[in-house]
Amino acid sequence: MKAALVRTVVRLLIVPVVAVLAALMAGAPGAQAATDLSKVAAELRENPVYVDPAARGQLAASDAEALADKIKDADKPVFVAVLPADVPTQDLFRNLRTETGITGLYGIRLGDRFDARADSSVMSSQAVSNLVTAVRDAGDAKAQLNDFVDDALRNVGGSAPSSWSDGSGTDVPVGGLITVGALVAAGGAGAYALVRRNRRRHEEEQRAALEKLRVVVDEDITAFGEELDRLDFHPGEPGADDAMRTDYERALDAYEQAKSLMAAATKPEDVRAVTQAVEDGRFSLARLAARREGAPLPERRPPCFFDPRHGPSVADASWTPPGGATRDVPVCAADRTRLAEGRDPVIREVDTELGRRPYWEAGPAYGPWAGGYFGGGLLPGLLIGTMLGSMMAAPAYAADYGSGYGDFSGGDVSGADFDTGDFGGGFGDGGFGGGDFGGGGDFGGGF
Repeated sequence: MKAALVRTVVRLLIVPVVAVLAALMAGAPGAQAATDLSKVAAELRENPVYVDPAARGQLAASDAEALADKIKDADKPVFVAVLPADVPTQDLFRNLRTETGITGLYGIRLGDRFDARADSSVMSSQAVSNLVTAVRDAGDAKAQLNDFVDDALRNVGGSAPSSWSDGSGTDVPVGGLITVGALVAAGGAGAYALVRRNRRRHEEEQRAALEKLRVVVDEDITAFGEELDRLDFHPGEPGADDAMRTDYERALDAYEQAKSLMAAATKPEDVRAVTQAVEDGRFSLARLAARREGAPLPERRPPCFFDPRHGPSVADASWTPPGGATRDVPVCAADRTRLAEGRDPVIREVDTELGRRPYWEAGPAYGPWAGGYFGGGLLPGLLIGTMLGSMMAAPAYAADYGSGYGDFSGGDVSGADFDTGDFGGGFGDGGFGGGDFGGGGDFGGGF
């Protein structure tokens, strides 16, 4: 966020000087065609969008600049290259990633064809597949690349490389530097005000998102406390042993921890630890109940997909959402019976701008809440095609609200030390649904 604000301030101060600098540098050599990937990579290390001179008919310079500004403002490691249709596709992504040497998401348009690859540390292969499929029929280069970037910025993890904003690689004439210095001095107060205003707006958005989550989380904590009461376990009761007491203590600790974490939460991503504590406590209760009944101890499974308050799931069951594809989801015993009898499961609904909706249709604000229950990448596969599913298909799901999902190394300089499996496959056949790109042909050989 800081890097994005700095770039915004610098751009506001520099733009008025463009005409002066252009006049001073009028004699500089013009851009040369870059058919060599090393040249393309060198350009991408300095700017997120590269348009080959031979492909300028696809994307106007002003559109490419606007696209680059959008990526820089978001401070995300998204790289876009527009290349001629006749560029060889053999190992293209892998070679470009090697030459660039920076962790991130790479999208390439060749003529009217488009595909993408990403390091798994910033976006899962399934998420990349979803992005490519979503924009495949978006239209011309401008529409397609803007759609791709808009979707990518909501999902990709990590931060932009520092080389996009360090100002290296350009010798600015002294006259230009003097002019820039004058503008910086004159515009400093206004720039500082802009930074403060943006920071306050972001903080307000964070508070609003947290309050929306607080209602749902408080319901979960209350339900968990009621489960503890219903269990009515006493450590000194006849038949109680150390294992039972340990499970009960863990459940009590989880309950207190959840309340404490929620009371201390200051931003949406803090909620993930709360629901994770609640889920840990429910599993301890399930183990305690099994011990008291003399039943086999339950295996550690994700909570019931339809409503985590139902407790740990007991099996996977086939379910077809309205208008969606059939998929297997983890279910509690009661919902397994309902589905087997052809009845609807009991679904957790939350408040949205469109009224009460299933939580997976509520959008990215509920990502941190769901992440505590279904961490480890479970939800994306279950919810492909839904709002929350598309947000959580990448490690950085709900990034605008904060997921607490982990630290990601997007924008790191890794050189050639990266997982080539992330960039393997053919152009369009790397698990992206085939279509006009699938099956090799001109695109075979591992793009």
